[in-house]
Amino acid sequence: MNATATTVDAARTASPELTDLLTALARHRDFLRFTVRGLTDEQARQTPTASALSLGGLIKHVRDTEIGWMRFAVGGAELMESDPADWENGFRMLEDETLEGLLESYEETAATTERLLADLDLNTAHPLPVAPWFEPGASWTVRRVVLHLIAETSQHAGHADIIRETVDGQRTMG
Repeated sequence: MNATATTVDAARTASPELTDLLTALARHRDFLRFTVRGLTDEQARQTPTASALSLGGLIKHVRDTEIGWMRFAVGGAELMESDPADWENGFRMLEDETLEGLLESYEETAATTERLLADLDLNTAHPLPVAPWFEPGASWTVRRVVLHLIAETSQHAGHADIIRETVDGQRTMG
């Protein structure tokens, strides 16, 4: 069974809104995972465009972003910031990492997200962390966090498609 079907099955007992949100998130996760299908670890580490992005690094970044934002959804900025991000290596697939391992970890993250969201109220809001890219004093609801995860995953699935086409000519989204 694919991840989208699993998500949809798990969300059937949730609200229609949460079901829709989880289904959209699962669809974009599937696009991202499909983009790396059949690649070697070496190909997943390549940075063939003008940016420093690699396919494995994108999987890692989207996973880490989802973990961080779900920490925020559960416990606000304090919990989100209690596990500092690895800014230097957050977009890179390191030599000791495998694409298979990153994908397995991403699957575990997705399952954790879905379990957490089943128990959270989408209307619960927390003040955002203090950062120059956030409006001072703004708060986000759990709903807004999920919408952000959908946007983040979708954006990086598009990046991944461009990188994949550069690596081996394979086009995954068009």
